[in-house]
Amino acid sequence: MHNKRKIELLAPAKNLLSGMEAIKHGADAVYIGAPMFGARASACNSIEDIKQLVDYAHLYRAKVYIALNTIFKDKEIDQVQQVINDIYLTGADALIIQDMGILELDLPPIAIHASTQMDNRSVEKVQFLEKAGFSQVVLARELSLKEINNISDQCQVNLEVFVHGAICVSYSGQCYISQAFANRSANRGNCAQYCRMPYTLEDADGKIIVNHQHLLSPKDMNRSAHLEKLIDAGVCSLKIEGRLKDLSYVKNITAYYRSLLDEIFARRDEYTAASDGKCSLNFMPKPEKSFNRGFTDYFMTERNRSIISPATPKSMGEEVGIVSEIKNNEYFEVAGTEILRTKILSNGDGLCFINKQNLLEGFRVNRVDNKKIYPIKMPNINKGDLLYRNYDHQFEKLLAQNTAERKIKIKLSLKEDNTGFILLLDDETNIETSITQVCEKVLSEKSQEENIHKQLSKLGNTIFCLDTLSINLSQNWFIPSSILSLMKRNIIQAHLSNRKKHLPINDTKIKSTNHPFIYTNISYLGNVSNHLARKFYTQHGALKIDKAFEIEAPKDAKLMLSKHCIRYDLGYCKKLQEAKESDLKEPLFLCSDQIRLKLSFDCKNCMMIVSNA
Repeated sequence: MHNKRKIELLAPAKNLLSGMEAIKHGADAVYIGAPMFGARASACNSIEDIKQLVDYAHLYRAKVYIALNTIFKDKEIDQVQQVINDIYLTGADALIIQDMGILELDLPPIAIHASTQMDNRSVEKVQFLEKAGFSQVVLARELSLKEINNISDQCQVNLEVFVHGAICVSYSGQCYISQAFANRSANRGNCAQYCRMPYTLEDADGKIIVNHQHLLSPKDMNRSAHLEKLIDAGVCSLKIEGRLKDLSYVKNITAYYRSLLDEIFARRDEYTAASDGKCSLNFMPKPEKSFNRGFTDYFMTERNRSIISPATPKSMGEEVGIVSEIKNNEYFEVAGTEILRTKILSNGDGLCFINKQNLLEGFRVNRVDNKKIYPIKMPNINKGDLLYRNYDHQFEKLLAQNTAERKIKIKLSLKEDNTGFILLLDDETNIETSITQVCEKVLSEKSQEENIHKQLSKLGNTIFCLDTLSINLSQNWFIPSSILSLMKRNIIQAHLSNRKKHLPINDTKIKSTNHPFIYTNISYLGNVSNHLARKFYTQHGALKIDKAFEIEAPKDAKLMLSKHCIRYDLGYCKKLQEAKESDLKEPLFLCSDQIRLKLSFDCKNCMMIVSNA
């Protein structure tokens, strides 16, 4: 057991309820926003709720990580210090941070994780963070399996990788479009999501290449097919995005990845879950039924042209079928009875399609009669249109109920001594507890075994389920049901307290270091927004440190650095053997009613650069 490598399924929590449901549906850890300074400003949580979540998670030896992953200003330093002190007292397991100034604070002994907002995409960067005291590093989403493996081979720190959810088209922490045009900083948790807007692509002569499409809006990540390869590559933590997602999303997606990992662990004995207990579900998790813009593995194995959802930034859901007939502007039919058998439509479903303007159009189903679908209001749909369902009424209704329970297996053993009876409990993690009940021992004429089993087997709403019960008594003693129930309650309470004593002690004290940073000159891309961060980088060898974009916006700044390349998507990449002959006059521009962006291309590093035109 000690040789097994623990693999963590890390789920998002918008709030206390979401976090508890994530644990119940199989998460080994959850990440949740602090009261302030989280990269999702609208997903903050009180210290009281964080404390309650920590207590619940620790019942299963699951962990709670607190997102404190924005950059902060000098005037906020005292607040940051106070928030961290308060978080520590909740018993939370780690802080996820972006701002290196935090390492210059008077930190309590709590583990520190490096947010993906730090732009962690090289061996050298991860090695630096490891030496600085970080216990876990969240890698950039853009890294391939080969690159992840390379980092793992040369680093000892725990590696965390996103496997599901929304994608920032920019390298995380390297996008300033929202700050530049709306004074809303992505690095301070208030992104205006200009990447989800429609743009018209023009060349230098004003020629329209693509009209009114969402050219910077990625599909959602789904790396469920690559979990085993990621684990084999050295990844310890598999992360689901979604601190703004609703409860049904958290339930469905967490349960889906839990089931996949459990299947891997059943085949691969060298791996095990990072927390205790097993989940039982009363639904079949299906990721396509939760919010998604279509799925991509996003550079996991190779660059491809299917990472963008140009028609819409909204949820597409699951494919249903193709419209085969339209009757009297009243109802329509979908081709293929097999489709309707496997994806049963029902009243209240939300359907959508891409219309002639290449935009997403949605509508609600009023009723379904066999293959006939009657919308509440007939959309401008055409024969041959591909139909999607982005709201499954019956599935959402099911997920609104109690959909899972998580139990830790225990073995009970009833024995006796001179003063009465002894009840011993041994759980699946080999933690043992025993209690003694002093009482008079009286022989019974009738067998007591059935009643003993009945009384000790009923564990009700506890986190435990009975695996085996052994009765080792010298004679057929009469034990009143009230005594058996009392012993059961007492040993459950005693064992819960005992399990708390076996929790790992969070005593990670970050020590000051002075090993050299990977750069001596740090531009605004380093996001240095306070004097403590400046102090940190100075003592690590930085000679020139520019202010963060949010403090002093530089002229001619790069507003976004992205591995996604529009020129590649159009087939004009010069590295492609089948590349088109280009008659486009560069530079290219992305234009909307609000802004105009200039595109340039760093082909050596396979990167698109977006700047203000």
